Amino acid sequence: MSMTLSKAAQLRPTLRPTSRFGFTRLAGALALSLCAGAALADVPALSVAGNQVLVGGKPGSISGSSMYWSNNGWPGARFYNAGAVGWLKDDWKAKLVRAAMGVEDDGGYLQFPAENKARVKAVVDAAIAKDMYVIIDWHSHYAFRHQNEAIAFFQEMARTYGNNKHVIYEIYNEPKDDVTWDAHVKPYAQAVIAAIRAIDPDNLIIVGSPRWSQDADVASRNPITGHSNIAYTLHFYAGTHTQYLRDKAATAMNNGLALFVTEWGSVNADGNGGVNYPETNAWIDFMRKHNLSNANWALDDAREGSASLVPGASSTGGWANWDLTESGRQARETVRNWPGVPDAGCATAGVPSTIQAEAWCQMSGVQLETTLDAGGGQNVGYIDSGDWMNYTVDVPSAGLYTVSYRVASANGGGNISLERAGGSPVFGTMAVGATGGWQSWSTISHNVQLPAGKQSIGIAAKAGGFNLNWIGIAAAGTGGQIALIQAEDHASMSGVESEQTSDAGGGRNASHIDTGDWMSYTNAPVTIPETGTYTIEFRVASPGGGELSFEEAGGKPAYATVALPATGGWQNWASVKRSVTLSAGSHSFGVYAKQGGWNLNWIKVSKAAR
Repeated sequence: MSMTLSKAAQLRPTLRPTSRFGFTRLAGALALSLCAGAALADVPALSVAGNQVLVGGKPGSISGSSMYWSNNGWPGARFYNAGAVGWLKDDWKAKLVRAAMGVEDDGGYLQFPAENKARVKAVVDAAIAKDMYVIIDWHSHYAFRHQNEAIAFFQEMARTYGNNKHVIYEIYNEPKDDVTWDAHVKPYAQAVIAAIRAIDPDNLIIVGSPRWSQDADVASRNPITGHSNIAYTLHFYAGTHTQYLRDKAATAMNNGLALFVTEWGSVNADGNGGVNYPETNAWIDFMRKHNLSNANWALDDAREGSASLVPGASSTGGWANWDLTESGRQARETVRNWPGVPDAGCATAGVPSTIQAEAWCQMSGVQLETTLDAGGGQNVGYIDSGDWMNYTVDVPSAGLYTVSYRVASANGGGNISLERAGGSPVFGTMAVGATGGWQSWSTISHNVQLPAGKQSIGIAAKAGGFNLNWIGIAAAGTGGQIALIQAEDHASMSGVESEQTSDAGGGRNASHIDTGDWMSYTNAPVTIPETGTYTIEFRVASPGGGELSFEEAGGKPAYATVALPATGGWQNWASVKRSVTLSAGSHSFGVYAKQGGWNLNWIKVSKAAR
């Protein structure tokens, strides 16, 4: 059993295309090459961009289970087989399995290298056969003392499996609290990474941090440089590790580290105790919000609260509900309900549409960061002159379209060029002024002529110095989205809860809304560009209907009273729209339940059609 867990300069890729979008020459050949690579991959490649581990180049995450220590005679060893891995994939719907190879402890690799290596390879081979990602974990507390052995082992794994996108190398599971980042972990990691990269140039490598991989924030102040596709592990146990560790993780991500939760449990850090449901749910929400891939500890039948299986359970799968412990049932539910892996191909956005800026098909130079804009999630940041992103859109007919950009800029001076991928033709340009800060958001728009049909368009930074959250495209005169507020992301509320939603887009919705309940969104101010008429859209579900008041936070003024229809159930969703008059400037909105009995997923603010 093992426990876990400043804005540093973020490194740009050292290789950049010589022409915008990489298409000005050999465009067709490059496109065919990219498509062919995606088609041949059994799983989408994992890659690091900024503080995110991307799945097939897209924001997303994967979930699964970790094996217990592989050590001879330990209770996890008998589960290192194709049957157990296959059951995780078929029944748990796991996308990930972790082979936790014990090293210096009794019965581990240093004592019995052939047996432990054989167990790891059995799991890796089974995972590849089932199109799962697999972590090869050097499960050690003092890995730096065995650097030569680690290098030899990972070089063999890289030679054997380096051509498989399924494989992830975790080179140091959990440095203990008497190990330091600067003196022990980082030098060891640099040596092992260099040895792997000499053979495998691109598969994801994950590095631990001191205090049982809880000090990613410490590592973020002196990160590993000179190598790409490096992530850092975060370990937590919900019965012990609470908001303070989520805050440390947030610090690491804000400092530019990409995190991967290679081990987590719903019980105490010593492996005992029952499931702590409130903290487990808080951690699951945190991982979902930040796209943190994860593996639950652990697939074994030891007499520990963290074990997924009861003593004596089959070693090869086929587990019924009564074969699972309380934490095993919780883990299975979490893994089975984890959001799906994004398609490795490039999604096509129909017009009208709001495109999240981070959902690019290709890009150069930009990075992702957590946004404070309404709706949360990620925005594209660190946009410098010459950086670009491109997207595939399907325009229904040639004509005039309003293109809106949700931007933030501390100093202004930016300039956006909307172009056909490759740089020509240029549809239009837009200056980006100062908005008051890197997370102070405003919407700007212009009208451009677009041709009909499916096409690749690009956003190029003629001049950088701005962040971008989303791009909206709609026929001119039909209005455009200004803000999307996720109902559950309130700054304050009374009486309201949240739950997983079955609505399009997934995530959570505000729920259990009774008469007199309210939600306030002072944390998500909306900038209204000019005084006039705006459309407010509410995404609601209700068996019997209800009524809400759309207001400024605090109750005055009240802009509209909206009757909500009976939609047929708590998760049968419908949109209700009202036109309201809003003054130019910043608004913090609120919702008050004049008659309860409904759920709310989001609130959308758009320009009214002319």
